[in-house]
Amino acid sequence: MLRSIKGLRFYIYCVMGLLVMSLGLAACGETNIAPVQSNPGPVSRAAATGTITGVSPVIVPANKSTSGEVIVFAASSLTGPFNEMKANLEKANPNLKITINYGASNTLRTQLEQGAKADLFAPANQVEMDNARKAGLVADQGKTFVRNRLVLILPEGNPGKVTRLQDLAKPGLKFVMAQKDVPVGGYTLTALDKMSKDATYGSDFSNRVQANVVSREANVKQVVSKVQLGEADAGIVYFSDTTPGTGSSISSIDIPDQFNTIASYPIAPLKSGHNQAGAKLFQDYVLGTEGQAILKNNNFIPVAVATSSQGETGRSIRV
Repeated sequence: MLRSIKGLRFYIYCVMGLLVMSLGLAACGETNIAPVQSNPGPVSRAAATGTITGVSPVIVPANKSTSGEVIVFAASSLTGPFNEMKANLEKANPNLKITINYGASNTLRTQLEQGAKADLFAPANQVEMDNARKAGLVADQGKTFVRNRLVLILPEGNPGKVTRLQDLAKPGLKFVMAQKDVPVGGYTLTALDKMSKDATYGSDFSNRVQANVVSREANVKQVVSKVQLGEADAGIVYFSDTTPGTGSSISSIDIPDQFNTIASYPIAPLKSGHNQAGAKLFQDYVLGTEGQAILKNNNFIPVAVATSSQGETGRSIRV
């Protein structure tokens, strides 16, 4: 009987010991659980807006510490892609507001010199960025983030019967272009000068075309509008302006490489900018895979694409 009691006691002690050990192990195991991350990381564009056709899902930058307003001064030709980037970034960063002021690059730079507030500057040529640097507005020459090229556009129905570039010199043709101080206007004059050096156009070709100019617009979007409305028989704009959004209101004729000009677009933060973190977020997005895909979808030439690639940029299209 005594042995049975002692055996029972021993059994109870063993059970209690095992219980204590189990509790101790459980407590130790709990201290080794990694804490939950407070920041889940970037939000993918696939979740926010859907993927771009033919492009792998990429990352839309998201940073909870990035907030406030970011003001971007950008060339008019960037309206489509920059508006799309703005929407994507604001969706991924709810505390961020992006305000974009579009206009002719020279006008934007003048406004900045006169004290306009901005965080980023994205003109349509290096000249205006260099002018901004000389004026102390930016710290360096910026980073080239995309390229563009010229194309001749015609209104619906082609009332001027323009079938080749030489037709721009026909007497009575109504031609519209941007002002010479606007990047696309300067590029247009350069293209006409190059054609004048070709025997098939004639040495006075540029002068004859300029005699047909009915208006010189303040930015490229106004040139497109004049042609769309039928107020001009032809105009020279950027290839990126011939997007599906223009419908059947315009058609286009390619300008061969030997006469064309490849426009380079730089971007740089303003030294006086108030939201450096927001400016960096926008600039990084523009230079990244996602931003480059958006620019390509809007008929721009991503910085990684060879400028002489006819397959990407040199084709004639009907839009």
